[in-house]
Amino acid sequence: MSGTAIDAPDHDHDHDHEVDEHAPQTLGDGAAPPSEFELTSRALQELLQEQGLLTADQVRRYMEALEDEYPQRGSQVVARAWVDPEFKRLLLEDGKAACAVMGIPVGSRLIAVENTPDEHNVIVCTLCSCYPRDLLGTPPTWYKSDNYRSRVVHEPRAVLQEFGTVIPDDVTVRVHDSNADMRYVVVPMRPAGTDGWSEEQLAAILSRDTLVGVALPSA
Repeated sequence: MSGTAIDAPDHDHDHDHEVDEHAPQTLGDGAAPPSEFELTSRALQELLQEQGLLTADQVRRYMEALEDEYPQRGSQVVARAWVDPEFKRLLLEDGKAACAVMGIPVGSRLIAVENTPDEHNVIVCTLCSCYPRDLLGTPPTWYKSDNYRSRVVHEPRAVLQEFGTVIPDDVTVRVHDSNADMRYVVVPMRPAGTDGWSEEQLAAILSRDTLVGVALPSA
């Protein structure tokens, strides 16, 4: 089976944005200025700080966790799935429950989609930047750009090629549209030559991009 499919449940989106990262040059164009929702979020944060309900230090610690701790969580979860079939089964059935087993709290419903020799998955949020922050930290600039959000639905293979990821024509590319109630994470295929590797070694070859689906892990 070949072609492109899109999984786009009809739910309202939660428009939230965070600090950007550097994007691939071809996808960097089209990044919008702060949206109405981002400006509202900032204003709410300032109001909470003024009322003493939130401190600047709490905000700083949260942002540091998003940058330093959270991006490692997704790699750890997928590495566990690669070595533990029962955990992998649970992850594919109920991503939130699987993360809880590892002591990782996840706010929204989490759907893990598995890459196979016949199907490759990629994640997008077509209306804003809904993203599995609990597992991957802050979304990169290219994920929030109009360019990526519009093009990956209609020409996913071309977009993936810009990341250096070439998907064979006989492999279906399935695009999953995140929303406020539902976030996705990709479970890549385990690379050949990694038999006997520890979870720590496996987690080291898993990056944010591999769990979004725009890159492939390599041993």
